Amino acid sequence: MLGERTLVMGVLNVTPDSFSDGGRYLDAGAAMGRALEMEAEGADIIDVGGESTRPGSEGVRAETELGRVLPVIEGLRGRLKIPITIDTRKAEVARAAIRAGAEMVNDVSALRDDAEMGEVVRRAGVPVVLMHMRGRPKTMQQKPFARDVMRDVTRGLREAMERARRAGIPRPRVILDPGIGFGKSTEQNCELLARLPELARLGCPLVVGTSRKTFIGKLLGGVEEEQRVWGTAATVAAAVLGGAQIVRVHDVREMAEVVRIADAIAGGKTGRR
Repeated sequence: MLGERTLVMGVLNVTPDSFSDGGRYLDAGAAMGRALEMEAEGADIIDVGGESTRPGSEGVRAETELGRVLPVIEGLRGRLKIPITIDTRKAEVARAAIRAGAEMVNDVSALRDDAEMGEVVRRAGVPVVLMHMRGRPKTMQQKPFARDVMRDVTRGLREAMERARRAGIPRPRVILDPGIGFGKSTEQNCELLARLPELARLGCPLVVGTSRKTFIGKLLGGVEEEQRVWGTAATVAAAVLGGAQIVRVHDVREMAEVVRIADAIAGGKTGRR
């Protein structure tokens, strides 16, 4: 399915403190309901996360993370017809989530934070998203930013690909994420979106997550997260036209429509959602 059309990854934060929807889906029942709703709205993948990685976040213990995500993943088994991704930096969480039914790992640390993560992914035979992040969530938006963002991101993603290779993860299972908003300025986020085709030359599919992020609010004059839907739509269209194979979003119904039109413009793709 990857490559036939741009896929929509729906964000499901099972956390009390995520930047946009923290606390809304901390209850397992509410989270499962939202996952099923996103599927109906046109999501192709559900990305479940139990630890916020917003700027300034401290992180949580594996036990806490597992207590949040496992009831949701287990509860959706047999009910959800689309794949689940586990958004985690911890091998222990990834391993348990895969056993519970997750079919892909989304690691914002790109195999840096947990030495066992690469082995977990390799043994499970699942795809992995490797994201570029300058610094760590707690400090990533503290200056200085990179002088040359494209050079910094390209180098970081190449290093991530090498970590995956050393872990024995086949190249076809590696997906790259430039990490929009993770240690970049507003101008740098825009530059990355404009130059996505250059990152596509690394030879792996690209996932792009811009949904409701702070740089969109700044560009729109300081609007709050819930008012960033149209700004997000512009960035999603730019990502699709730049070659992204997956876009990670909160507002699935609206962005599924954006993706469908952008796909048609990009190459006549008319896959039904």
